[in-house]
Amino acid sequence: MSRYVYKGLVWEVFNSAKQSRSHMNKIFNEALIAKYDKAGPRYTSYPTAVQFTDAFTNEDYIEAARLSNENNTPLSLYFHVPFCATICFYCGCNKIITNNRKRSEPYLERLFQEIERQSALFPNRAPVKQLHWGGGTPTFLSQEQMQALMDKTREHFNLLPDDEGEYSIEVDPREANADTVRFLRSIGFNRLSMGVQDFDPQVQKAVNRIQPKEITLETLNAARECGFSSISIDLIYGLPFQTVETFEKTIDEVLELSPDRLSVFNYAHMPHLFKTQKQMNEADMPTPDEKLAILKMIIERLTDAGYIYIGMDHFAKPTDTLAIAQKEGNLYRNFQGYSTHSDCDLIGMGISSISQIGRIYSQNAKVMPEYEAMIDEGSLSIQRGVKLTEDDVIRRHVISEIMCNLKLDLDVISEKFNIDAREYFKDDLPELDAMQDDGLILIKDGIYYVQDAGRLLIRNIGMVFDAYLKKNDNRFSRVI
Repeated sequence: MSRYVYKGLVWEVFNSAKQSRSHMNKIFNEALIAKYDKAGPRYTSYPTAVQFTDAFTNEDYIEAARLSNENNTPLSLYFHVPFCATICFYCGCNKIITNNRKRSEPYLERLFQEIERQSALFPNRAPVKQLHWGGGTPTFLSQEQMQALMDKTREHFNLLPDDEGEYSIEVDPREANADTVRFLRSIGFNRLSMGVQDFDPQVQKAVNRIQPKEITLETLNAARECGFSSISIDLIYGLPFQTVETFEKTIDEVLELSPDRLSVFNYAHMPHLFKTQKQMNEADMPTPDEKLAILKMIIERLTDAGYIYIGMDHFAKPTDTLAIAQKEGNLYRNFQGYSTHSDCDLIGMGISSISQIGRIYSQNAKVMPEYEAMIDEGSLSIQRGVKLTEDDVIRRHVISEIMCNLKLDLDVISEKFNIDAREYFKDDLPELDAMQDDGLILIKDGIYYVQDAGRLLIRNIGMVFDAYLKKNDNRFSRVI
């Protein structure tokens, strides 16, 4: 094993397949997976969205915004663009399927009003360190519309110059070309995420997402040529007709593209919630054992290739800001998954968007008529949310430290929150002791360190400190 150094940070890199397989065996222990494979949150927030209620009011949000503005807290902005031209059968996102491009016009008009109302709550114009457009398909919008949205944002919020911020967009290569990518770079985006899911033609046909490798390559090459600083590719395993052999070919092809990040998501088949999933034949999907074998191959191949296993479904090169943030102890999770800049308050705009400001979470209306009505009434479009208790804040921090930075120092928690953390969590800590026996964590000098096997089961470790879980343990997907 050799040491890889980047910006003063050190990673271990395997010199041989034998070393890598030994490491893999520690991560992927089938007996432990079977023991811990139960339902649990992904912890993009704590408390999770299950705890959001309509008792949360605009006044609650406005008070949180006042405190954020008073403290001049840096901001992260998220814009939801819900439109897609075609339906991907696996998709569980909040989306509107239409070929009528004019449907985006009234939506943007209302989104501009929301930008004005939100910015009025933050008159100090704190710097926007992060910005993200998601969906749906943001590039469903015309270039003129995208320019107008960015101009409106820049008018009302303090966007940073050049590449001082992390400004990202989700791109469907079927809805973009090299010219689109160059345009996105020109209006301020410097990070790009591409959906691929699988390169196999049979799988693409089964999920109604025909995407030849050539158009993906065109998008990626254009992003590199015009200076995007980070390129991410999304894949999904568990789709119809996938096998270890077929998906390994996709992994090989993706590794040839050498993205900075990879997100490899576990497909959750829930046709009772997402009706379009009924259009896929469940009999064509890999069995649970086959999915486990695919997952093992994924982790093995990507770590062999030098990617850092950040946790759950995320992988990054050592040079990527995700890996650097985790190494420095600055990684965190929000509703876009793993992210950097934990110092920011997140303002979500558009249908179904979620905000995280100080000690509150809020969510906009999730269906278009309700969103439109609230905006037309001159209101914010907040429909539900939650105010965090002091216990929520403490447990949120603990879960985040485990999920993101892979350790828990109770002395630091005690000092930060002026509590005796060992006494505070006396009912929870015995579960961690049992996890040490299983090799998920190591307790050394009073600090709990997540081990290789624990990265795969990181949700289980976080769940130890979830005070709500026993009441809602049937509301979440399985951890593996």
